[in-house]
Amino acid sequence: MENIINNLKIIRNRMKYACEKTNRKPEDVRLLLATKTVGSERINFALQQGETLIGENKVQELKQKCNAVKELNPEIHFIGHLQSNKIKEVLKWASCIESIDRMSVAQKLQQRLVLEEKEIDVYIQVNTSFEESKFGISPDQTIELVKKVSKLKNIHIKGLMTIGLFSSDSTEIRKCFRLLKQLQEDIKTLNVPNVEMNELSMGMSGDLEIAIEEGATIIRVGTAVFGERIYPDSYYWNETKQDTE
Repeated sequence: MENIINNLKIIRNRMKYACEKTNRKPEDVRLLLATKTVGSERINFALQQGETLIGENKVQELKQKCNAVKELNPEIHFIGHLQSNKIKEVLKWASCIESIDRMSVAQKLQQRLVLEEKEIDVYIQVNTSFEESKFGISPDQTIELVKKVSKLKNIHIKGLMTIGLFSSDSTEIRKCFRLLKQLQEDIKTLNVPNVEMNELSMGMSGDLEIAIEEGATIIRVGTAVFGERIYPDSYYWNETKQDTE
């Protein structure tokens, strides 16, 4: 548990310095704790250190953990690939879905929201790295998807999300984040009803400085806080797609 305290300090300092470098306020960039494969005891401990935002990408884990951490009342985002048959379970816990990337699932989500008399915030997930292995709408189709989803009254678009390129080449990583920022600006100029473009969820432990420099408002970090995971990504993820953390 002491490692979690130290790791959180390191991440927070990195975020602070990145904000200072770009003349941004540290409070304008939130840390999302990616909790995949992390036990509820460790999540609760991190929340007790003052963290308030967690993200889960597997529905089964969402069900198990969120009930265990609900007393600390964290804000919960669903950050994984959303399947239509899992929408009902996700809505029990998440206040935001960061991974809307196709109209079909948005329509199913809307139907369920109407049935339950609920509303929810979402981000549109964009495949800024143009990789077949990544989920997300293609950049050139993003604005059209935003316009279509905006007509679903119980769904409120708050911003965009991307995974970005897994690479040691900072220039190529920056291109992904810069593309998401440009899409955000382009959408803002359209003044689409029921759409806000204040949030950019991008950047993880290896590239959070670049993401902050390019305008991220949410950084998703898991391993760098909680430690290495026991199971390989393929155990929890569609094997044809890459991970978000």
